[in-house]
Amino acid sequence: MSSVEDAPAGLAPVESSKPAIVWGPIVGGALAATGTALILLLLGSGVGLTMVSPWSGQSSSAATVGITAAIWLVVVQWLSSAIGGYLTGRLRTSWVEVHSDEVFFRDTAHGLLSWALATVFVAGFLASSLTSLAGATVGAAGSVVQAAGQAAAQATPTSGVDQATGYFTDALLRPAKVADKAQSNDGAAATEISRILIQGAAQGQVPDSDKTYIASIVSARTGLSDADAKSRVDTVFKQIDDAKTAAKVAADKARKTAATTALVGALSLLIGAFIASAAAALGGRQRDEEEDLVLQARRPRI
Repeated sequence: MSSVEDAPAGLAPVESSKPAIVWGPIVGGALAATGTALILLLLGSGVGLTMVSPWSGQSSSAATVGITAAIWLVVVQWLSSAIGGYLTGRLRTSWVEVHSDEVFFRDTAHGLLSWALATVFVAGFLASSLTSLAGATVGAAGSVVQAAGQAAAQATPTSGVDQATGYFTDALLRPAKVADKAQSNDGAAATEISRILIQGAAQGQVPDSDKTYIASIVSARTGLSDADAKSRVDTVFKQIDDAKTAAKVAADKARKTAATTALVGALSLLIGAFIASAAAALGGRQRDEEEDLVLQARRPRI
């Protein structure tokens, strides 16, 4: 039967004054889903810690731990959604004079709202926890960087040369005889090479003239021949290029992993929303069946 009753001709239809949404069961189901999710997350964290170990040969691989964690997060999402949705549908009181199709729709809508509210609760809790952890990590890292900066400032000679223009100043003041400079002041030579490397990193490559100049400094400091010094410089620059390539590969791998995680997470959330809605509809149908049985038992038998 519809919530809008059939009225005589010429009269406006009478509509029910009761709202179609009931927040009590929605909030209750959301809290149940949130509590279930947190319990399962703690359980998964405890089990996950047993899979890792600082001792070699006693810990699972990173891929195994990552896949297991992803599967467990999906299971947590689905189980908590099912429990929250079922409680939402089962705890709601029945609507009077409402068609069964409308009851089914309202039950599924209540389950969806309960899932959405629980998702917001869990996301807020995780965001707060990660923010606190990140703040502590950044504070510790800041202390380390500050200490390192102070140590570097004490170890680096104060020459008054700006780091932004130091490379170009060095290029203007390069001596004709590199051997004299390299042997007389090793610290200055090392600082100059560092500025060349920094400039090369900023530009993406080190010019051949700078490589030749570095090779001459290496030859003067180590006593190697020009060919051997150039070979050593080429080897070091190849190691730098290999490190850059490895960093790019790692960044690309992290990007792909993040994209896969986002897609799987979105799909898991959609499935969780469907499970919550279906569970609410199931709970609502069982609630109506139980009420029908009670009404039939109360009817007088003739």
